[in-house]
Amino acid sequence: MASQVKPVLALVGRPNVGKSTLFNALTRSRDAIVADLAGLTRDRHYGNAKMGQREWLVVDTGGFEPTADSGVVQAMAHQTRQAVAESDVVVFVTDTRAGLSAQDHDIAAYLRRLGKPCVLVANKAEGMRGQAQLAEFFELGMGEVLPLSAAHGQGMRALAEAVEAVLPMAEPWPEAPSDAEDATRPIKLAVVGRPNVGKSTLINVWLGEERLVAFDMPGTTRDAIHVPLVRGTQRYELIDTAGLRKRGKVWEAVEKFSVIKTLQAIEQANVALLLLDATQGVTDQDAHIAGFVLETGRAVVVAVNKWDAVDTYQREQVRRSIAQRLGFLRFAKVHTISAIKRHGLTPVWASMGQAHAAAFRKLGTPALTRLIHDAVAHQQPPRSGMFRPKLRYAHQGGSNPPLVVVHGNSLEHISDNYKRYLEGRIRDKFNLEGTPLRMEMRSAHNPYDQRRAGK
Repeated sequence: MASQVKPVLALVGRPNVGKSTLFNALTRSRDAIVADLAGLTRDRHYGNAKMGQREWLVVDTGGFEPTADSGVVQAMAHQTRQAVAESDVVVFVTDTRAGLSAQDHDIAAYLRRLGKPCVLVANKAEGMRGQAQLAEFFELGMGEVLPLSAAHGQGMRALAEAVEAVLPMAEPWPEAPSDAEDATRPIKLAVVGRPNVGKSTLINVWLGEERLVAFDMPGTTRDAIHVPLVRGTQRYELIDTAGLRKRGKVWEAVEKFSVIKTLQAIEQANVALLLLDATQGVTDQDAHIAGFVLETGRAVVVAVNKWDAVDTYQREQVRRSIAQRLGFLRFAKVHTISAIKRHGLTPVWASMGQAHAAAFRKLGTPALTRLIHDAVAHQQPPRSGMFRPKLRYAHQGGSNPPLVVVHGNSLEHISDNYKRYLEGRIRDKFNLEGTPLRMEMRSAHNPYDQRRAGK
């Protein structure tokens, strides 16, 4: 079955109407933020959500004042405009209890001019009966008004249906290849990172390198560009996140940097190359992007650019910040490079190939089971009360990233430390460098549980 790129849903409205509460309700977690532009607490926040049968990228914005012309309010308005431009559907959030305001009229006029698919919601409508309180919102000229209460989770299903009704038809991606095709398809590579870390320079170096064949292929959605590359005998497909328009010309500035495109590029890729800036160390935004890579399960290689521009002391500080702030990517290979001087690039290609191979590696059931038994013989899992978890056998449940399913008894009591111990043994045995590894514990049904419960 063909898959689709996650559509983007932007939450827009004046301050204090409940946009962040709705964001938390949609993402079902108060800490579901996966990207946060550094230094702006009022900036856009991004999270994953599921509405109906479809998954979304949801964008939470600050209070929107379309007519703002100075200060932080203008900066917030600029961020909101960019979020709206990147979105597929806009949810215009208003406050039922506070009523309609002049600012609501300004926002509605702005959205009508854009012609973007839009759903108008009246938040904080809990406990209100009838449509009397909603009547004034029809003045906005945005069509039907959908009452909901984000804080109480009321009206969320109706919101999902309303959004689906106005969502443009998404362009499907090709069906996933079979195992036979997997060996011949190109490695999809996304170069991701903050603005001005050197993505443009690195991409240009690759496109101009000898023995490299490149041509532009039209974008799929929102001008994403896929550039096929051939290096030696290996084919790659570069998923550009820097706004590539013509071969050899990559335009990148803070104004054009799109977190949405970066998140979508990571999801489409097989391997993500996370580019850091040695002159700035590891920032909050670097950690957020790295966290999203881990969450999506993509193989990853870390490259620290501008290594030639820092001294010995700064290099040691960068190494420490990587170990501390990106410790969750300890499985990834870290390279130091200079894109502008073309230093250290060859090992990066080797690591990306190894990470891709590890992500799709076949883990045989007999070998996994023997490894689990050997690991238990070397170190048994700690007891939980009267019982000790018993691991019986293991098999592979998926790839990209590899998933190992362990069967046994009382496995729900296995600690995180012991899971990390097993993960380390599996990584060493199967050389899973460069890819996340997922583990799932499945306990056998105990036929005596119901008897005990009945006593």
